[in-house]
Amino acid sequence: MPSAAERTRTLVQSTCSAVLLVPGLSVVHPDQVMPDSRSVGPEGDLFLGFPVDSPVVRAATRAQGDELTAVLEITDVAPVSVPHRIRGRARITGWLTAVPGLARPGRMMLRLETGEASVDDLWGFEEVDPDAFRDAVADPLVSHEAELLQHLHAAHSDRMATLSALLGDRAECGCEEHGLGAVPVALDRFGLRVRFVEGGDACFDARFEFPEPVRDIGELRRAMHTLFEAAAC
Repeated sequence: MPSAAERTRTLVQSTCSAVLLVPGLSVVHPDQVMPDSRSVGPEGDLFLGFPVDSPVVRAATRAQGDELTAVLEITDVAPVSVPHRIRGRARITGWLTAVPGLARPGRMMLRLETGEASVDDLWGFEEVDPDAFRDAVADPLVSHEAELLQHLHAAHSDRMATLSALLGDRAECGCEEHGLGAVPVALDRFGLRVRFVEGGDACFDARFEFPEPVRDIGELRRAMHTLFEAAAC
């Protein structure tokens, strides 16, 4: 399974929604604290892009040499329609400073020095060591995951339902009776997570591991073909 540091790094480098919270800061609208870009530097610091008139930019600029604490909160929502769509949350807590000159006109780049981090997702809750976060690598499928899950759900729902044959005693979940079937809810280089709906919002997840971690879309196609073949046997 991916480590907690890898999962956190993947969420940071994904397109999941995020807000930057500064204690005591008055915000009129959530959009004012949503970075329009984010990346991770070589030391594990986060670089967050904002309009120059954002309240968080003003707060960081006024703070100057003083330590200004802030928290980046990331919320991961499944890109397919499924009960309980929030897949996880990550928090990065640290010290915020403005970095003039790194952004285009009208924008400002803020640096969040990572002090503490945690992730609470489909794998469970774990705290993340800042050094482990710095050294972690985002999942290679992160930029394609949403599109791939939507494609599997829309074009291959019948094949997704066949995966119930791999569940053993849980195969009698009655998924198809309730119209939703088996929904692919998460994908990474190690495997595929499918949510089976038993009725209404009652559901359970099953994780299907690939024979070996995949590195790109080509290897993913072969791994999925192997998985479907196993379900058909």
